[in-house]
Amino acid sequence: MNAKPIYVEINIDSEMDKLWEATQTPSLHEQWDLRFSSITYLPSEENEPQKFSYQTKIMPGWSIEGWGATVGSHSGKDGSRTSSLHFETDDSISIIKEGKGYWQYKQKNDSITFLTQYTYNVNFGRIGHILDCLLFRPLIGWATALSFDVLKRWLEKGETPATQYIRFFTNWMISFLFFIVWTYHGFIPKLLFKHPEELSMIKNGLPFITDQAEWSVIFIGIAEVLFGFIWLFYQNKRQLFGLQIIIFPLLTFGAILAEPDYLIHPFNPLTFNLSLFTLSIIGILLSKDIPTATSCKRQRVRN
Repeated sequence: MNAKPIYVEINIDSEMDKLWEATQTPSLHEQWDLRFSSITYLPSEENEPQKFSYQTKIMPGWSIEGWGATVGSHSGKDGSRTSSLHFETDDSISIIKEGKGYWQYKQKNDSITFLTQYTYNVNFGRIGHILDCLLFRPLIGWATALSFDVLKRWLEKGETPATQYIRFFTNWMISFLFFIVWTYHGFIPKLLFKHPEELSMIKNGLPFITDQAEWSVIFIGIAEVLFGFIWLFYQNKRQLFGLQIIIFPLLTFGAILAEPDYLIHPFNPLTFNLSLFTLSIIGILLSKDIPTATSCKRQRVRN
């Protein structure tokens, strides 16, 4: 079963030597490449391929280690460069067994096209191939593309990879939190249990639809669940954060107007929505110009 090689390409406005150093120096490479936690050059004989070891931390106490070698490099007459490598691991929990690939640096007038193509053999037989095709290969391809965009922003704008990744993952953690909040509050109290306080709030806040209060709660519950899932799939999170900055004060005012006694409850709409309102402001500040894998080409253009 031959899987399709991973291909990633991006244009970077940088000097060739600066890009080469950022990608070929282990202490710099490990800063921007999400696939590696550490890269260390190993002693190598003169005129022999440069050997290296790498480590990828999956979670605290769980990491994968391997080794490889830069098996060749080439500089073209037009200033372009190519670096090829071979890598492998005997770690029993790694889905990757052995692989090979290359990096290419194509010089253009005002920029460099930086690209990679690589593939690998997998462990665990047919199950490993299925897991690789359905999950791991798309994930590591996405991680490669995101890393390339982080590298581009580092060289072009000067923002360090660590700062970029903090903003990126914080933004996604907040987004996932809002997914949980909206889907939970839409499904559990409104759709699944039809909590009496949900009905009471509708009747007190909108007395002209008292007879349709139950249907109104169901409709609102469905809308909240759908909005929760939008947080997972909609790309422009800044728009969602901005919308919530408007929504949460309105929801707070409406809930207090419908039932003022809510203000003395242990967990009340004022403090709850104020927290979400503040998170929305933090989110909109963090989500400006965050790195993205979508800035890279993922298919080679055949001439």
